[in-house]
Amino acid sequence: MPTLLSPKGGADSETKGVIMRHFLLAGAAIAALATPAFAQDATPAADAAAQGFDVDSPRANGEIIVTARRRQETAQEVPLAISVVGANQIESTGNFNILKLQQLAPTLQVYSSNPRNTSVNIRGLGVPFGLTSDGFEQGVGIYVDDVYNSRVAAAVFDFLDVNQVEVLRGPQGTLYGKNTTAGAINITTNQPTFDFEGRAEVTAGNLNFKQAKAAVSGPLSDKVAVRVAGGVTSRRGTLYNTISKQYVNEQDNLGVRGSLLFKPNDDLSITLSGDYSKQDPEGFTTVFVRVGRTQRALSRQYDALVAAANAAGRNYGLPSRNPYDRLSDTDANLNAGNKIGGASIKVNWDLGVGKFTSITAWRYWDWKPENDRDFTGLSIVAKSQNPSQQDQYSQEFRYNYEGERVDFVVGLFGFKQRIDTQGTEQQGIDASRWSLTGAQANDPSILNGLTATNTQYLKSTSAALFGQAAWKVNDKLTIQPGVRLNYDKKSGFYQRVVTNGAGAVINCTVPPGGPALTGNLAAQCGVYQPQLTQPSASKWNFTYDLNVNYKFARGVLGYATYAKTFKTLGINQNGLPLTSANVPDLTASTVKPESVHHFEVGLKTQFWDRRRPSTSAHSAQASRISRRR
Repeated sequence: MPTLLSPKGGADSETKGVIMRHFLLAGAAIAALATPAFAQDATPAADAAAQGFDVDSPRANGEIIVTARRRQETAQEVPLAISVVGANQIESTGNFNILKLQQLAPTLQVYSSNPRNTSVNIRGLGVPFGLTSDGFEQGVGIYVDDVYNSRVAAAVFDFLDVNQVEVLRGPQGTLYGKNTTAGAINITTNQPTFDFEGRAEVTAGNLNFKQAKAAVSGPLSDKVAVRVAGGVTSRRGTLYNTISKQYVNEQDNLGVRGSLLFKPNDDLSITLSGDYSKQDPEGFTTVFVRVGRTQRALSRQYDALVAAANAAGRNYGLPSRNPYDRLSDTDANLNAGNKIGGASIKVNWDLGVGKFTSITAWRYWDWKPENDRDFTGLSIVAKSQNPSQQDQYSQEFRYNYEGERVDFVVGLFGFKQRIDTQGTEQQGIDASRWSLTGAQANDPSILNGLTATNTQYLKSTSAALFGQAAWKVNDKLTIQPGVRLNYDKKSGFYQRVVTNGAGAVINCTVPPGGPALTGNLAAQCGVYQPQLTQPSASKWNFTYDLNVNYKFARGVLGYATYAKTFKTLGINQNGLPLTSANVPDLTASTVKPESVHHFEVGLKTQFWDRRRPSTSAHSAQASRISRRR
């Protein structure tokens, strides 16, 4: 075992180092009473070899190997707050997607009502739940095998042949780029091996839950290896729909992944990967719990409106007022079709004086939802659907150098994305009673069949030049600055056409000085407004950070970080508010970048003299976020 201090100090110096180390560990243990800790089983050397890690290095044996700084190193060496979840933990705890991962990773919060309406936060920062505009961005970046997934819909899919998940807390703008103001999730899958291996598992549970996973890997020749994995998950729905006579809110997932590794020599490796995942459940809806009174008049409350509808011949009643009966009566089509996939080529080339990496990737997402927006057997909103199709292309070049005193990584990143959405929302025969008052409330023809058809697209282009260096002042002190220059451009198109029940297009524009809208047209325009906008914006952003870390003793690392980063500009793709002239307010069509100034001080330790391979990180952080319109 190497001495903790300089060999010139002899045994006395080593003893002092041990005493100092245990003193700091004691302080960290006290701090743990007020701060969360996280333990992770070490990645075995065999797993490290399967990922291409250098198992001959002492770091890989009995240590947690991560790539948080775009190079292989132990988690203890990384001067940032990081949680590492290995494949064994994922499997043993049943955490088969990011929604479940939050049970293992401290400060990670994931909220999802559907793939498009999913938000991921770290330390309470990221994005508000319910932000579904395609023109706005998340605050937590999701990466799978170094490929950026721009739409968080990937979060709802099953993990497939995953080796490790790293949750990086705090801004990661220098190396991971835009939209990582709160942190990043770095997912690594298992790679092809030149030794044959295979695994399979089958799981069964209540509600007809069935899950099967399998993976096989091995050589095709002495220079080519392949790996194939697949998984299926199904479960009967948790609610029974009395209208469709079917169980809803079920699971029906399928996923496949394949990788081909070409390794002509020890210095060069080329990996071609592809994956496809599909969800096709019957869902989703909810049950009646109780009525929440509002400030409306009693005649406009839920029970009174149902009674008035029944008095007019509707004859509607809830299937149950007991939510534990798990009965629903939604009458609109329910669909949650969701597909995601892509392909990538990763090249790793050891040049002798550094390593060159190229990652070329294409990803797509196809989302076909149908919902019942009133969640009842009444036809208030008869149709609600916003299917989307996304294509993204990305290219990243990186050069890593590790020297005796200086390490650095520099790179270029390019990204192009297009999202197309075709939305339809239609009012039903009960809509007038719910949305109108007076005599109009008794005339279902005013709103019945009123339809808003939305056509929109988003084009997004991004490019970045980045670099991060680590100057090892001595064996203990390291100063690590980083910079990133980022350019973003977004252009969008949004058009809403409104037709009445007869199929005629309506116009809600009020000419300057003209009379206000009246009658049925005013009622219809109060529900849906025709609109046409074509927002466009671009922005340069400069991100930088500075980290100073000090190794007090073996297994005790202290660090301080300042980071200035950003969330990229946004454009409003969900329709704009109206001015007093009843026209779109174009000043709200774009949102300027969100700027974050982040300060953090932390201490990373390894307890019990590393007898149990676990890592604890304790940190205090503060972030100041600002966004201007």
